[in-house]
Amino acid sequence: MKKTLLTFALGIVANALSAQSNPIVQTWFTTDPAPMVHGDRLYIYTGHDEDHADFFWMQEWRVYSTTDMVNWTDHGSPLAIEDFSWGDDRAWAPQCIERNGKFYFYVPLHSKLSGTMAIGVAVGDSPVGPFKDAIGKPLADGSWDYIDPTVFIDDDGQAWLYWGNPKLYYVKLNKDMVSFEGEVQKMDMSGLKGYTEGPWIQKRGGKYYMMYAADGIPENIAYAMGDSPVGPWEYQGIIMKKDQQASFTNHSGLVDFKGHSYFFYHTGWLPGGGGFGRSVAVEEFKYNADGTIPELTPSRTGVAAVATFNPFRKVEAETISFSSGIKTQQHGKPQKGGSMGGNVYLSDIHNGDWVRVSNVDFGTTGTKSSIDMSVSCGSALRGGTIEVHTDSIKGEKIGEIAITNTGGWEKFKTFTAKQMKKPQGIHDMYFVFKGRKGPELFTFDWWKMK
Repeated sequence: MKKTLLTFALGIVANALSAQSNPIVQTWFTTDPAPMVHGDRLYIYTGHDEDHADFFWMQEWRVYSTTDMVNWTDHGSPLAIEDFSWGDDRAWAPQCIERNGKFYFYVPLHSKLSGTMAIGVAVGDSPVGPFKDAIGKPLADGSWDYIDPTVFIDDDGQAWLYWGNPKLYYVKLNKDMVSFEGEVQKMDMSGLKGYTEGPWIQKRGGKYYMMYAADGIPENIAYAMGDSPVGPWEYQGIIMKKDQQASFTNHSGLVDFKGHSYFFYHTGWLPGGGGFGRSVAVEEFKYNADGTIPELTPSRTGVAAVATFNPFRKVEAETISFSSGIKTQQHGKPQKGGSMGGNVYLSDIHNGDWVRVSNVDFGTTGTKSSIDMSVSCGSALRGGTIEVHTDSIKGEKIGEIAITNTGGWEKFKTFTAKQMKKPQGIHDMYFVFKGRKGPELFTFDWWKMK
């Protein structure tokens, strides 16, 4: 009886997890989201809280991207403290922006030179890197206030950089995006009620929006509006109230993508999460008729897809809408030109772990009732099985693929299952991993259907 009840309870938990989409990344703790649209993809640049942290243990920045808002590709870490010879700690909230075909990645970190915090800038040729320190020294140095940079290019081409806690600083960047003239300026804070940290600026309908974490710890997300990039600012109110996302900090970014408006923030919702184990989430919203932003409530459900997912191509296994139990690893840093996740793979796969890919369009035309599926996996030991289900982890099983020892976790081999059942229409698809209970089974690099 006890075993039956336990199985039933675990089933309820699994079904609840398989229905949610927030946080958008489950393999690692992610923080301080900074969205950027480039081409037909939305990129999110994040910090990374280490597992089991009791402070802001943060060593690197990470990048994720999507074309449909529900399936996110992990591009690994293209930039870390070690890429800045003058930095030694505290890889906190970043932001990246594109200009003239280059991508400029602004980050805060602890400076060896001043013994305080500083703002650095890296540059790359791709949104996923690799990035390198652009100037070999801090862009701005010398104060514990120097955290959380946000960057904005106005309609006239002038770029602005802002940062700071509890004051707000700004400079007008030169066209090279890695230098500025004059002195660092302090913002007039009179209209930025409760300002704490985490600024985010954008322009819409001729108005400038300054969004920020407010009111100390725990933090609300508030915003103000103005007629210029430096104010004066008029306080508008709270967008997301404190104490709703299980993290005493919050940090946000706004973006429009494929005709929709999105608000990104972070939570403490992952297992083991909290104030030092944060995870990025997203909500869709619509601006009010007068251009103001409505108050938003964090949700576990997340947002709806804006496109279907094509399975009949090579797909990186680290493209995920939700998962349970797994991690990701990478072979070094992204290669020049961007690997689109090809150097990242799924790891820490154990019996019962699973991955969901959402809104998969299997098509409804044609006479074929079966599909072939290939996967690239590696195992230093015993391997296991990948079961493919539709609609839930216990939904219809359309096939399975046996994975055997390949001689190493990063020695990938292609395994193929022929004549799997072909679903009709649009379904969520689940990879459910099976094998001996306890040990790691295999790694998973990519998959392809035909």
